[in-house]
Amino acid sequence: MAADRIPTTPPAIFPLSQSSSRPLWSVMIPAFNASNYIASTIRSVLTQAWRPAEMQIEVIDDASTDAAVGTIVKKISGDRVSFYQQKENVGSLRNFETCLQRSHGKLIHLLHADDLVLPGFYEEIELLFRANPAAGAAFTGISVINEAGDHLYDNSPIQLSAGIIPGWLEKIAANQRLRMCAFVVKREVYEALGGFYGVEYGEDWEMFVRIAANYPVAYSPKVLACYRIHPGNISAKFRSKAKDIKDIKKVIKTVNEYLPAVRKNLLAKKARKNFAVYFAGKAHETWRETGKPK
Repeated sequence: MAADRIPTTPPAIFPLSQSSSRPLWSVMIPAFNASNYIASTIRSVLTQAWRPAEMQIEVIDDASTDAAVGTIVKKISGDRVSFYQQKENVGSLRNFETCLQRSHGKLIHLLHADDLVLPGFYEEIELLFRANPAAGAAFTGISVINEAGDHLYDNSPIQLSAGIIPGWLEKIAANQRLRMCAFVVKREVYEALGGFYGVEYGEDWEMFVRIAANYPVAYSPKVLACYRIHPGNISAKFRSKAKDIKDIKKVIKTVNEYLPAVRKNLLAKKARKNFAVYFAGKAHETWRETGKPK
């Protein structure tokens, strides 16, 4: 069962017709036991949503047990947001795969059910793709919020002006500096490269590097997406058993294969150092919050 939940190779994402009737956008919201946050997530999209013909919005629920997610979606959005529920819990990677397969827009925004977008996000991303048509993906600046939605801090900007990021492959391979909430990918890129695989923690970083190895990536320093830290998110869940560290060790080996031969060892060393510092900080933070040595 575990092998079924965690693909060992990138799942194929099946191509769609290039019909002009396809929407530009697919906002796909994977959800599992996120009933405390999903209303805010959906509203953050609806406040700037385009017409249904231009923007598909769909919640893909992985058999949540905390609430009737479909009822919440219906109450908030009426018929504007579609809802699909897995027959049984399939795990985060297979749920992401379902999101990608069910999407029919040209641009896919995979927005986790506990994160948010701020007004202007979709407009800014569209401008990035229009100005940089060769880009396979685009993202904006990110704000980190807490369980209550309070602002904690903004991530440091990648660069000060909007456009293609020079040397992005080596930058992202050495240091994970973004989140899926801010990241939008052309569907044709997922069709070419496949979906998420290998690990349950760090699968987004692997995808960021895989895309960077094959396509230019565009960026805007405007802070227009919010990543939420809370006790129930995947990062917190895996930390108590150090699964996050074990998975990242695997991902470092995987992304190393995407890098220029002459730079592999150096970039892997930088990645190990950056994640060591990150996990040490998280260990200190967890100790401070819980007082539990283990």
